[in-house]
Amino acid sequence: MTRDILVLGAGMVGVSAAWHLRERGHRVTLVDRNAPGRETSFGNAGIIQREAVRPYRFPRDLPTLMRVLPNREIDIRYRPTGMVRATLPLFQYWRNSAPQRYARIVPEYAALITRARDAHADMVEAAGAQNLIRRDGYLEVFRSADALEAGCRQAAQNAEEYDVTYSVLDNAALAALEPDLEVGLAGAIHWTQPWSATDPGALVAAYADHFRQRGGRILQAPLEKLTRIGDGWQATVGGDTLDAEQVVLALGPWSADWLDQQGLHVPLFVKRGYHMHYGARDQARLRHWVMDSETGYLLAPMRAGIRLTTGAELARHEDAPHYQQLQAAEAIARRLFPLGERLDPQPWMGARPCTPDMKPVIGPAPGLPGLWLAFGHGHQGFTLGPITGKLIGQMMDGESTEVEMAPYRADRF
Repeated sequence: MTRDILVLGAGMVGVSAAWHLRERGHRVTLVDRNAPGRETSFGNAGIIQREAVRPYRFPRDLPTLMRVLPNREIDIRYRPTGMVRATLPLFQYWRNSAPQRYARIVPEYAALITRARDAHADMVEAAGAQNLIRRDGYLEVFRSADALEAGCRQAAQNAEEYDVTYSVLDNAALAALEPDLEVGLAGAIHWTQPWSATDPGALVAAYADHFRQRGGRILQAPLEKLTRIGDGWQATVGGDTLDAEQVVLALGPWSADWLDQQGLHVPLFVKRGYHMHYGARDQARLRHWVMDSETGYLLAPMRAGIRLTTGAELARHEDAPHYQQLQAAEAIARRLFPLGERLDPQPWMGARPCTPDMKPVIGPAPGLPGLWLAFGHGHQGFTLGPITGKLIGQMMDGESTEVEMAPYRADRF
């Protein structure tokens, strides 16, 4: 049965949900204050991950906590005000990172990651976006032999349990693939399954363009009000009133605020991140996406230049940017690879919506018939958008889903 559906949020998750619902024959309007793919989905590392079957844990060992506490690291920084506001979800995050709890979370998380690339493949082909995709994986480089050995042990376990594929590169093999990297590195793990996008925002826009070509409607205007009216929903968008039988809330880090207005609380917090594009000196060339594993940043050869993306900053979403983390990463990255001048007028900053149990929220809103939730993907919204959209479509049409959806429902909280 064809329904009128409103999808709020035009990042990778929202666009993917709108795309799948339109392919199912529904009348779909996609709403965002910005053009598709211009918020959090714009600023990521652009990797469509298959190997990332284990979500990011909160550090629980004393050495890591003592390392992070001075607040000078590149992989993780924090603002005291952000830590105070998110005290309860961060405490729950810490608890869920305990070995027994984490062991239960991993297979539920992996059930999405292992299906993500194939879900992208369908959309890439339909949208004719092959020119934005590379299929040569990425390199996780290590500076010490001990860290490389530990990474290889985890990779072997992931290969056994989740069919992850990879190859191990010693110093010479790494230099052959990336001759312009710093000398003296211990080696790398070449993750062979992931794809990467040379322009993440453009890939989201390509999916959105195909959605529009197939009859979907895109409305660029701010959401001002969302109200349940009778058996349906009414939204005020840019001064206009839109009526819909069902709504998909895919507003990323803004989702919790809109749910609070409906009387439903979900413990969402944000990890902010930064990026900057650079040229290259001395005719150097970066041939692969490269993660500096022990330091906590990534270099990506994108269309706009070599993108440096930072680790996470725990802060309030609305806090002013703090560029010291990016500056520290840049100083180390310049030793790893001969980066040239900065190409952007100022650094980009975005916020990743995170949940205390590291899993996204996908499914119906408890007590709010007709409202569906699709947010909280943490670092993996770009990867998980298409599989989330596929599952949302299956759920909304009352079909059996590819995976058991109970672990992702909002009522788990």
